[in-house]
This record gives sequence, structure tokens and C-alpha cells, in this order.
Amino acid sequence: MIRYSIHDIEKITGIKAHTIRIWEKRYGIVFPERTQTNIRYYCDEELKKIMNISTLNNNGYKISQIAIMSAEEINEKIIEISASSSDYEIQINNLVVAMLELEEEKFEKTLSTGLIKLGFEKTFTHIIYPFLDKLGILWQIGTINPAQEHFISNLIRQKLILAIDGQNQTTDKNTSSFLLFLPEGELHEIGLLFCSYLLKKSGQRVVYLGQSVPLKDLVEIIKITHIDYLLTFFVKATPLADIKSYIKRLAESIPDKTIYITGQQLKNQNLDLPSNFKQLYDIESLKALLKD
Repeated sequence: MIRYSIHDIEKITGIKAHTIRIWEKRYGIVFPERTQTNIRYYCDEELKKIMNISTLNNNGYKISQIAIMSAEEINEKIIEISASSSDYEIQINNLVVAMLELEEEKFEKTLSTGLIKLGFEKTFTHIIYPFLDKLGILWQIGTINPAQEHFISNLIRQKLILAIDGQNQTTDKNTSSFLLFLPEGELHEIGLLFCSYLLKKSGQRVVYLGQSVPLKDLVEIIKITHIDYLLTFFVKATPLADIKSYIKRLAESIPDKTIYITGQQLKNQNLDLPSNFKQLYDIESLKALLKD
């Protein structure tokens, strides 16, 4: 059984550990298990319950009201709110639950609701991307297995590829060209695919290499293809020293191109980047770049 500490729950949901303890002690609405040394831990069902409680609470229900609801009543209220609310957090939580339960229908329904209300770009920016941040936290904590990650990633990937295929590749030779790739060993390409979508939509030329590209192959591609910019992600948990070493080798191998880097592993890091490197801190940074 997967175990979440109270601090894991805090990271995933954004609900303070102190608040969760109050829900447990005052209202008896949360039921953690305890280790032999009396340390709280929570299972998947409790995680889903806490997310649902938070959703109801944020939509006007008092904790005292939620405490007397049955599980069926809570689920019914969540469905009602999801159908009518524009609250992104509800949709994000629904995706987390869909992943934990391997429920494709629930995922599709949540995503369709977002697409109808917001359109593709806003759905990805405000729902999918924050969900992927939560997915990264779950992965780092070690509370999801590869099957769950692959399940949800492949569903999102399918949507992205369809959206990208709907954008025409520009034939204007005067537009900027971007080469998109992931470093060798890096397989998480959802963010890279979304960047491809945004670049194509804005009329840029895109050369998409995808996952796990060896540095020597990257250098050869640069020699035979006109490229203005490179863009890559660091998502996989990697020691900072290894990231810095890769950036140094990349800068030495391709010194005359601007290289944009982004990803979960670069957040809050002091990288001291080479002069031809620029860091994109979030998806809004890329959008701002495309507007310049």
C-alpha cells in the first residue's frame, strides 16, 4: 500500500499540515493510519478524500457540513461543482484522482470540460501544466508507479499530438527556427510537446527531435539544418552537478546558438549559465518570448 506522510499531503494538495490535523481531531473527517512509532500516514483513498474536502470547502461548504456527508454525497457534490465551476484546482484534482484510479473516462470528461470552457491553450496552461507539477511531486515522493504515470502521460500526449497536427508548419524562410529536444536519458516530453504546439501556433518553424537525444547527434543535426534557437527541458530527478556538467558540454559543443532551458529540476537553482543560455522559468516566459 502506498503511504503518504502528512507533509507529502501538504505538498500535493497545498493544504497546511496544521489544517489537516484540525480536520482529523475536531471533525473526525480524516482518518490517517499510524506506524508502530505513532507517525501519521495516509493512503490513496485519504488523499482523494482530502482533495475533495478542500474542493467543497473552497466552494462554500463548511467543514462541519462536509463531515456529515456520506462518500456518495461528497462525490455527487464534486461532480456538480466540476460541471459548473471555472475553478482550475477542481479540474486539477480530478486529474490526480483519474490517474490514481487509472480512470480514462474520468480523465477524458475532465479534459473535455476544460477544452469546452477554456480552449486548448488555456486548458493546458491552467489545468494540465499545474497537474504535471503535482505529478512531479508525486513521482519525487515515490507514491505513484510507472504504470500510473505512463497511463496519464500517454493520454495527454495523444491530445497534444492532435493539437500540433492541427497547426500548419510555416513555409516562410524568414521566420525563426527552433530545435526542440530532450537530453539523453530524459523521457518526459509533455512540456516539450506543448512548447512545439505554442511555437507552431505562433508561426515559428519547429524541428522536433523529442526524447533522449545524444549530444553528438544533436551537434550533427545543427551542422545540416538551419537552426536559430534550441529549447530543452530538465524534468527527470538529476543531481545538480550532472545538470551543470551537461549544460557546460552543450555550450562547448554548440557555442553560437541561443539555447533555452527550462523544467522542474532547474527551479530555485543557482546555475551560473553560459552566455548563450537563457532560462525559461515557466510557460508564461515562453509566451512572453514569442510576443517579443
